[in-house]
Amino acid sequence: MKLILSLLLTILVITECLSQNRGKVDSMQKTLLHATGDSTKIKAILRLAELYVYTNPDSCLMYTSLGLSLVKNASSQPNHDPDKFAINEARLNALSAVALSEQRNDSLAVKYALKTVRLMENIHSGSPTRLIENIAEVYQNIGEPGIALDYFRKAVQIEKGLNVKQIWIANLGSCFYDLHQFDSALFYLNQVDSNLNMSPNQPWPMPHYYLGLINLANGEKENALRQFRTAIQFGLKSRLPQDICQAYIGIAKTFQALGKTDSAAWYVEKALSQANESSFPNQSLDASNLLADLYESKHQFDSAFKYQKIANTLKDSIYSKEKIKQVQNFSFNEKLRQQEITEEQTAYKTKLGFYAFGFGLAVVLLFLFIVVRNSRQKHKANLALEKTLATLRSTQAQLIQSEKMASLGELTAGIAHEIQNPLNFVNNFSELNRELIEELNAERIKFNADRDEQLETELLNDIKTNEEKINYHGKRADAIVKGMLQHSRKSTSHKEPTNINALADEYLRLAYHGLRAKDKEFNATIKTDFDEGISSINIIPEDIGRVLLNLYTNAFYAVDEKKKQQPEGYEPTVSVSTKKVGDKVEIRVADNGNGIPQNIVDKIFQPFFTTKPTGQGTGLGLSLAYDIVKAHGGELKVDTRKARPDDPVGRGEETTFIITL
Repeated sequence: MKLILSLLLTILVITECLSQNRGKVDSMQKTLLHATGDSTKIKAILRLAELYVYTNPDSCLMYTSLGLSLVKNASSQPNHDPDKFAINEARLNALSAVALSEQRNDSLAVKYALKTVRLMENIHSGSPTRLIENIAEVYQNIGEPGIALDYFRKAVQIEKGLNVKQIWIANLGSCFYDLHQFDSALFYLNQVDSNLNMSPNQPWPMPHYYLGLINLANGEKENALRQFRTAIQFGLKSRLPQDICQAYIGIAKTFQALGKTDSAAWYVEKALSQANESSFPNQSLDASNLLADLYESKHQFDSAFKYQKIANTLKDSIYSKEKIKQVQNFSFNEKLRQQEITEEQTAYKTKLGFYAFGFGLAVVLLFLFIVVRNSRQKHKANLALEKTLATLRSTQAQLIQSEKMASLGELTAGIAHEIQNPLNFVNNFSELNRELIEELNAERIKFNADRDEQLETELLNDIKTNEEKINYHGKRADAIVKGMLQHSRKSTSHKEPTNINALADEYLRLAYHGLRAKDKEFNATIKTDFDEGISSINIIPEDIGRVLLNLYTNAFYAVDEKKKQQPEGYEPTVSVSTKKVGDKVEIRVADNGNGIPQNIVDKIFQPFFTTKPTGQGTGLGLSLAYDIVKAHGGELKVDTRKARPDDPVGRGEETTFIITL
């Protein structure tokens, strides 16, 4: 009986809300129909898109597409306002991104979000917080709460209004929940007014929904039900079907935890119906999975199989490999664009530095000329000379800084060149594979008697070899970019128990075979001495692996360079050992290369310092390794020695890097 009354009440409220919303839509559509100027039409289209973005993403996308066409037409007019044009285009792209993310069209959603970011760079008036919120919503919808959190924090820093700021604070809480950091989520959600309105008479259900999830996770089921029901009431009043759908699923999960499977099934079926009607794939997936679990617990296996099959189809649609690849490609291209902007800014600053130096030098020379002319006054001349020397020292410091900036410009140019090389290889081998496949297809359509099986085998082997080269050069470009981007970025991974011996051995083989792949003539003796008494230690394995890979690569490079000098009797050797020392673990990476000159030992951990030729090293590897080890609470140091005078082949030369964790 309670369920029937609840259903009747829900239908009445939904009917009232839809009629109110219909009135706003009809008003905007009439405005659009009778508008004569592009500006008025665009304004009406933006309002319609905002009304539909969370309730009917398809209609929202239809309006944003129309709006973008009008904006493009308006931008071609001679007297258009560039700033207003950029604002409207950015708002339409942002709404498109949100609507696409609601449909889980992740690749296009990220594409429109990144375009919004670029357009924001050309906006010089007004607050961009609404656009930043849209971008954050996109990343939260596609399952990237870490990126969404960064954008919401940016909005909090910019926005000053208390009421709007509470909305950002609530969004911060939702992101922390998605990151499974419940304490942080509660910290922010508890700061939000329980009757927070998005706009007049439109209460916001989201904070109550997330509080319900946290209560459910903590076993507080009655509190969870109260929060979910409040979220439904607010969602109905504010006409937010997606929030209503999520709250229904939350109630269903709570009833499932209480063992009331019939009530749980009733609510989740309402959620699935709402999600399918409004095209909310995330909620459809959650509801289908929950229904499959509920029917399985009731031993109704036909129904359980039906909904599990629906869930699997939705999961394949949302999380396909192609969509993930497209999202990664868009993000990678945006990172390259930001890197190019940074390089241009660096080059501009370097140029300014040279101009400042030239101006300073001219001032100094003029001052010296005046001093020489007045050399008869010996005492005054000496004082002037002292001042001149002080000025020269300051100018010299400026020159050193300018040279450093110039070196940085050369370095980044070398890195750009290094990236271009593997990309050229990828393009060339891909084109070659296309031709080989055409040749193979031409051979296979022949009659069996005319086919050349040996030629087919050779073509297949060539295709496989080319694919291996494409893979290798793609990873090479990826490693170059990541080395630059990760130098100043903190890891977001978590520490976990790791077998340090297995990790050290794995990356040693990886480094050796990587160099062998580049240079077939490269050879070196590898010696290992692992302490089997070391148990698993708590580290971030990919970060420590990056440190080891850098040290191994440097060691192999050192012995290879010495081998090229061809000292008679020299055997390139790289040694790796682990040892337990008290409550710490010590990892040693040693090579018998040329050693490190004492005058540069203190500089090797500095960013951008390298002894390799331009284009062969970024100077970031050891600096990054040092920072990673320090972040683990450990220590990285180097020990090096040169050969004795009675050792002409340099067997006594050795460099050892010691990691203590």
